[in-house]
Amino acid sequence: MSDYCVPLDSPNPDAQRFIRCLLGQEKPERPPLIEYLVDPVIMQPITTELLGRQWVRLEPGDRESQAAYWDNFIEFWYRMGYDFVRLELSLPFQEQHLLAPDTAPQSEGDRAWADEHRGAIRTWDDFEKYNWPKVEEADFFAYEYVDSHLPEGMGIMASHAGGILEHLTWIMSYEGLCFALYDAPDLVQAISKRLGALMQDYYERLLELRNLIALFPGDDMGFRTATLISPDALRRYILPWHRRFAQMAHERGIPYFLHNCGNVAAIMEDLIQDVHIDGKHSFEDAIIPASEFHRQYGDRIATLGGVDMHVLSHAEPEELRKYVHNLIDACAPEGRFAIGSGNSIPSYVPVENYLTMLDEALRYNG
Repeated sequence: MSDYCVPLDSPNPDAQRFIRCLLGQEKPERPPLIEYLVDPVIMQPITTELLGRQWVRLEPGDRESQAAYWDNFIEFWYRMGYDFVRLELSLPFQEQHLLAPDTAPQSEGDRAWADEHRGAIRTWDDFEKYNWPKVEEADFFAYEYVDSHLPEGMGIMASHAGGILEHLTWIMSYEGLCFALYDAPDLVQAISKRLGALMQDYYERLLELRNLIALFPGDDMGFRTATLISPDALRRYILPWHRRFAQMAHERGIPYFLHNCGNVAAIMEDLIQDVHIDGKHSFEDAIIPASEFHRQYGDRIATLGGVDMHVLSHAEPEELRKYVHNLIDACAPEGRFAIGSGNSIPSYVPVENYLTMLDEALRYNG
């Protein structure tokens, strides 16, 4: 790992410049870095082998270990060349998930995914009995600690983990939601309304963070060829809440970026003109390459990331470098672009490939 320019010896983060670049107010010589999530499985070897720090597990209820974990977390984002730390945590919703061993070579844990067939709420009786979490009982220590321990020049991009549609499908199950959209639309409306109100209260707390530079939530609404539910259903139950969250961010004077997987072409104009997102994250070449998205929408919103996950996971170093370089060439000249993965850095991405992507982006000179 010694041949990379990361970790940086003397990072020079500038969170405000990062935002100006993505809002089209400044065109940098090279685009800034962006990332949505980095799996701790990837962070751990970088933290120990490259940063020379002791890895600390995040232990619930132990403030000392938590502080040490978040110190490493901050140092990772700082030394990797980012202008920000991105952090998301979720309210403890009762949801159905399935577990299986993580088959990534460097992982020793489990991976979880949503149970698509069984939901915690299927009827109005389930809704009345559901144990909804309380925002006033949520633990905001991680956000507050990170916010108050950032290196000079860095900002924080925060969000609630999981969006309205995601938690709706996790609480009802995807199958249950699809049936309820036809059989019990009033129940769907009631659950989405309760979710939205809780997240609105959550965002009111996050907007108090002193170094917050953007709200950057995720809410996957599509798959390879279409949206997960109909565009009209999204417009009725989901997008009004994103519009509200975006309004809250804009009233604070900060942008609202959205991580949104899948084919969402049918609602792209809604996201831009009605929700008023300031940037779109998550791209897959098989749906629409980031360069093509930037060509279509880059004069209106920022294109965030874009390195296809298949390329990032499987390409040889020189092939990956060429891909990253070509993507920057295609998007950077017009501004409103940040370079990073097309989705996130999960456990199955080779550490070397992640570092290669960063190295090529940081060395870019046009």
